[in-house]
Amino acid sequence: MRIEVKNLTKKFKSITAVNNISFKIEKNNTLGLLGPNGCGKTTSIGMMLGLITPTSGEILIDGVKLDSKNRIKLLSLMNFASPYIELPKKLTVKQNLEVYARMYGVINKDERIKELSEDLNLNQFLDKKTGELSSGQKNRVSLAKSLINKPKLLFLDEPTASLDPDIGDFVRQYLEKYKKENDLTVLLASHNMKEVERLCNKIIMMKQGSIVDEGTCEELTKKHGRKNLEDTFLKIARSENELV
Repeated sequence: MRIEVKNLTKKFKSITAVNNISFKIEKNNTLGLLGPNGCGKTTSIGMMLGLITPTSGEILIDGVKLDSKNRIKLLSLMNFASPYIELPKKLTVKQNLEVYARMYGVINKDERIKELSEDLNLNQFLDKKTGELSSGQKNRVSLAKSLINKPKLLFLDEPTASLDPDIGDFVRQYLEKYKKENDLTVLLASHNMKEVERLCNKIIMMKQGSIVDEGTCEELTKKHGRKNLEDTFLKIARSENELV
């Protein structure tokens, strides 16, 4: 799926959380959305997921406007994973996945749950209550939930946060393989610059609600005269008076 954001703005009373941003994510690409805390990333993702109504601007998904008329149909083709949004703690992992499979109308849900459980090594704690899992285990369950409906558009917010390096690398490898095999478009918000460098075709830098720069990792590091993406990010984040 292709997503196009046009002149998107969100105001909360006198505060402008997102200020007239525009960008595109081409089909089968991964876009990295970077910026310091409070820059507008979460609000932007919320609008693209149809959870927050924009003050102005529009979001087009494969040319179709995300609005009240088309919202349900378009949202059935998307999903979202974040370690900061917890699944129901008193349900087991399997019960959680069954609930979301029903919500998305997944055909052969038992087969889909079995497939994801094997792929993401969930079998050892499928019958354990989600609230009893480690943070790393919860992350993998959240990722499984986000893929339960075989989405065409996936939003990932810090997908490897709280994972040890080995499991984090496993998840990145899995995402790369899954994306290649399943015709998937991804928006990735992450503070892990190595992860962004590895997974993203293009990067957008946000600051104070606005897009301040965009390009490939190589283009951005060269433009700002830095050795890597992390140094580039710090330069932009710490520059107080400039929207680069």
